[in-house]
Amino acid sequence: MSRIGKLPITIPAGVTITVGDDNIVTVKGPKGEISQQISPNIKLENEDGVLTLVRPDDSKENRSKHGLYRSLVNNMVVGVSEGYRKELELVGVGYRASNTGQLLELSLGFTHSIFMQIADEIKVETKSERNKNPLIILESHDKQLLGQVCAKIRSFRKPEPYKGKGVKFVGEEIRRKSGKTVG
Repeated sequence: MSRIGKLPITIPAGVTITVGDDNIVTVKGPKGEISQQISPNIKLENEDGVLTLVRPDDSKENRSKHGLYRSLVNNMVVGVSEGYRKELELVGVGYRASNTGQLLELSLGFTHSIFMQIADEIKVETKSERNKNPLIILESHDKQLLGQVCAKIRSFRKPEPYKGKGVKFVGEEIRRKSGKTVG
């Protein structure tokens, strides 16, 4: 039995889960609404505010999808009830970030500024305090979309191992290398 797949999902107050035709699971909550198509073999059982996912047999395909869909549904439930938050930090001299609405402007040491249109499901905020690295704060109910946007922003200037300059997550440890040594 899948260790992750057999774990029950507690449904918080204010969250409704419906399974439509074509096995599309829709989760609605105070933060928003997310839909995800799941395998027709996996069945959802809702009993007294506790959701469990059940697979019909122990075939390799059903075993592999059991834990996957349990994690996806759990992420949807947590997203619409609590939401997800990621913070990115810009480390480097002259690195700046600003936003006007959903348009994010990044100055990362290139000759040009980088403009990125952020999806409407994501709430973006930038902070620039004196003597501190600029921060980009992203909040959303969709964990997958949030991670994808963070990875895209990070890919513009990944942290390099010698000086540690670049876009990194807050609290992320960068493995540092020593520079050249004069022999």
